This record gives sequence, structure tokens and C-alpha cells, in this order.
Amino acid sequence: MNTSLPVVLAGARGHGRWHVANIRRLERAGLVRLAGICELTPLTEEEAGGELPEQSADFGALLDSTGARIAVICTPIPTHTDLALTAARKGVHLLLEKPPAPSYAEFRRMADGVAEAGVVCQIGFQSLGSHAVPAIRELVAQGAVGDVLGIGGAGAWVRDEAYFRRAPWSGKRRLGGADVIDGALTNPLAHAVATALALGGGTRAEDVTDIETELSHANDIEADDTSCVRITTARGRRITVAATLCAERADEPYVLVHGSSGRITFWYKQDRVLLQRGGHGPEEYEYDRTDLLENLVAHLTTGAALLVPPDETGAFMRVVEAIRRASDPERLPDAAWRRVPGERRRVVPGIDGLVAAAADTLCLYSELGAPWAPRTEHPLKEVSTR
Repeated sequence: MNTSLPVVLAGARGHGRWHVANIRRLERAGLVRLAGICELTPLTEEEAGGELPEQSADFGALLDSTGARIAVICTPIPTHTDLALTAARKGVHLLLEKPPAPSYAEFRRMADGVAEAGVVCQIGFQSLGSHAVPAIRELVAQGAVGDVLGIGGAGAWVRDEAYFRRAPWSGKRRLGGADVIDGALTNPLAHAVATALALGGGTRAEDVTDIETELSHANDIEADDTSCVRITTARGRRITVAATLCAERADEPYVLVHGSSGRITFWYKQDRVLLQRGGHGPEEYEYDRTDLLENLVAHLTTGAALLVPPDETGAFMRVVEAIRRASDPERLPDAAWRRVPGERRRVVPGIDGLVAAAADTLCLYSELGAPWAPRTEHPLKEVSTR
């Protein structure tokens, strides 16, 4: 008897290709079965990584015809809530890609609808499946670095101009009247924000009391590609995350726990941790990671704890909302950026150091003396968590 759970994937191109490969991996392990793919243009056998499952552009009909138990949703950000609710109403459990929604209201509509339907939803922050996260929390609880003074996050990435043309919604704040909010902190480097919040003990919406934003862009887009945010938690902790897609050199993003007697650096894509503290030499550790779809399957079949339920991303969605409500990102003056010959990408000279300095000092770009930095905004003080 085949006990593998039938899965339907909505959005199998772009980042969805990663989900195709991951579902096939779990299929070989006997945990799931790729029962259907929802795409506007059907996939070829090569794109599907094996024998073609049922395909349709009608998500709801595909869920019905395949008898899906799980839906993986990796579609444009503005479609997340409606597709998630379509699945939930049919009793289908969810792995929903990050960011879960483009606004706090849409997030609440999704999360409340899923809860009302009685299905399970996992939000696709893969870094929160790293075994390093509970290990760092344990180090902090043991006092390994003394009292926590704050959390920094840094993401210096390189993206060419074609990246912002990869889809109609790329680099947009709004499209056709709908929120998109495809900025550096809310999409490509969203993991830096979510991981910093997780290590700062502030993952739920009510854990956030104040958010300051500085949003700008060098590329010809609406959204931000060079930005920073400072979050104050209900416990009084400061969390500052700086990001750019216009780095001089691509670097591994990381989160930094500042303690009164040491610090912990977590390179979250590598599951690698560096502990530095007084009276000890540097200690480096590497950890395994639990795949979030695999965790969802384990939750449904064995009752394992779900790693990233919607309410554990409420604080992240408060950040998305603050960015949504902020003034449109400021276009950097021509003197603040340059084109890289032969690479068709834009670089902000000095931004690599500013990103690292923001994570190190918990300061915003303007406080670090960046001459192009926009005025700090405080767009979010109070937002209903219902």
C-alpha cells in the first residue's frame, strides 16, 4: 500500500524549480508523491524531473482531481492568500513560500482562514529549519555571551538588471492596484529578517513595538534594493537588518547576536555558527537542517512539531507592513552608484562595509553617515494583531 502523501505544486518555474527537485527527493524516500503541477504553461518531462504528473492551470480543480493532501505554493506574492485559502477550504495542508503575503491584512486573512478551515500551514522560511537556531537559543540561555544587547543582520548580494525583469511583479511595490512589496528585505533577503527575529525572541506580531525603515534603490525599480530596518521588541531588544542587492562582491548573509561578553555569528544559508567569547578561543560549529516540507509531512503523519506556523511569522509580517506603509523608496542619486562593465549590474560603492557596520553597531545607514541615506521613517507603531 502506498502511504506517500500526494502533493500539488503551484508555481514550478523560477524558484519553483527548487521545489520540484525537493519533492522528487522526498518522493524517492517514499514520503510524498508529486500528484500535480499547476502552471499556466505545462511543464515538460525534463522540467518536471521525471514522469509528468497531472497538470492544470486551475488550482482548485487540480486539488480535487488529484486528491492532494499537501499543496506547495510558490507563485507571485499577491496570489498567495487566495491560493492558500482555496487549498484550505478543500482540506489541503500547505507549504506557503515566503513572504506569506504582501500586507499584514492579507496575512491575517490567510492565517485566520487556514485556522478556521482546520488545516496546517508551514511558511517557507527554510533557515528556520536549521538546527543552529535552537542551538544558538540554548547558548544564549546558558549565558554563553552574557546578556543579549541586540541582534544584527547583514545581506550583501549581487543581482544584475535582468533579475528585476524576471517576472512582471519583480521589483514592484504594487501591480495592477495590488500590493507586491518585492523589496530586498521582504523577499530575496527576507530570511535575514526572519532569522534575526527568531534569534531575538520576537517572532509573533505582538512581540514588535516599533519599526524604523530606510528604503532606497539604485536600480530602475519601484521597490528597494538597498535598505535597512530597525525593530524594537516588546522585551526592549533592538534588531537591525541591512540588505543590498547592489553589493560590490557577493557575500554570505548572516545574523549576529551581540552579547555583553561575546557574540554569535550565524551564516544561515550554510548552517554555520561562530561563537566568540571572553576567555575562550573562537568556536565554530556546523549543523544539519530539517527540510520544511519534510517537517510538514512528519507533522501530519507522526505529530512532529511544526517548525514555522503562520503565527511564528507575524513579526516578520509587521516588518513587511512597515515597509508597505513607508514612503516609496528613494532613488539613489547617480553619483551614489555605478555600472559594472560587462556585467549589466549596478553597484553602490561602499555598501558592503555599510551593511556589515549596520549589523555590527545596530545603526541605520543614515546614522553611519551614508550621504545618500533617506530620512528614517517610523511608519508602524500600532497595528491590530487580529
